[in-house]
Amino acid sequence: MSAFLRPFLERWRLCALIASLLMLAIAHGFETFGGMAPCALCLRAREVYWVAAALALAGMLVVRMRAGARWRWVFDAGLAAVFTFGVGLAVYHSGVEWKWWPGPTACSGGAGAVSAGQIADLLQGAKIAAPACDKAAWVFLGLSMAGWNALASLGLAVLSLLAVRHERRKAS
Repeated sequence: MSAFLRPFLERWRLCALIASLLMLAIAHGFETFGGMAPCALCLRAREVYWVAAALALAGMLVVRMRAGARWRWVFDAGLAAVFTFGVGLAVYHSGVEWKWWPGPTACSGGAGAVSAGQIADLLQGAKIAAPACDKAAWVFLGLSMAGWNALASLGLAVLSLLAVRHERRKAS
C-alpha cells in the first residue's frame, strides 16, 4: 500500500463521511445555484450518499467503543457495498440519458428547473412537468453528472475495499 493512501485508509469512515457530504453539497449546489432541479434518479443517487454518511458516522461511533475496533472492516465493507450500489445506479442513470435503455416512468417529465411563473401557474391549477431522467442537465468533458457520479462512486467503492483489506491485515 502506498504511503499516500495509508492516512486515508486508517480513517476511512471519516473520509467516506466527508466524501459523502461533499457529494451531497455539490448536488445541492447545482440545484440551488445552478437552477438544475433533480430528476427522480438524481434524488435516488443522493439517497446513496445519505446512507453512506449515516453508515460512516455509525462506524466512527462503534469503533470507538470497547472492543469496537474489530468492527472496522465490517463498516468498511458496508461502505463498499453502498458505494457499489451507487455505481450501478449511476451507470443505469447514464444509460437512460444516452437512451441505451428506458428509465423509470417517474422520469418522463419535462426539462429544466421550475420558474416563478410556473409556480404561479401551478397555484392556478396548471401541471408542471418534473425534470426528465433521460436528459442530461449538465455535461463536462463528455460526461453528465450521472457519469461523474459513477466515477466518484467507483473510486469510493475501491477505496472502501482497500480499507477492508488494510483493516484485515492489521487485525492478523
